[in-house]
Amino acid sequence: MLWHKLTDINQIQEVKVQSTKKLAVLIFKHSTRCSISSMALNRVESKWEDNENIATFYLDLLNHRDISNKIAEDFQVEHASPQVLLIKNGACIYHASHSNINAQSILDAL
Repeated sequence: MLWHKLTDINQIQEVKVQSTKKLAVLIFKHSTRCSISSMALNRVESKWEDNENIATFYLDLLNHRDISNKIAEDFQVEHASPQVLLIKNGACIYHASHSNINAQSILDAL
């Protein structure tokens, strides 16, 4: 999977812009010390087929909690870890956490 790493809070604006130019933007919020988060990431990566119309962003929560808080605020979704958000036209149209994270559910939401 081609992940764009979220490392700067200003990239949230880029996510919003891309979500209007592409089919959607996927954000994966990952806790690198959590086995549940690692399993969820693996479930997505093992079944995901790269699509140039869906931009994929990866957030390391342990290093960038401020960005996670901004995501929660801007997209009006309570923080969870692990968590995926699907952004379309600047708004969150789907989100899931923990065992509910899988590639097919994300794609079905489109």
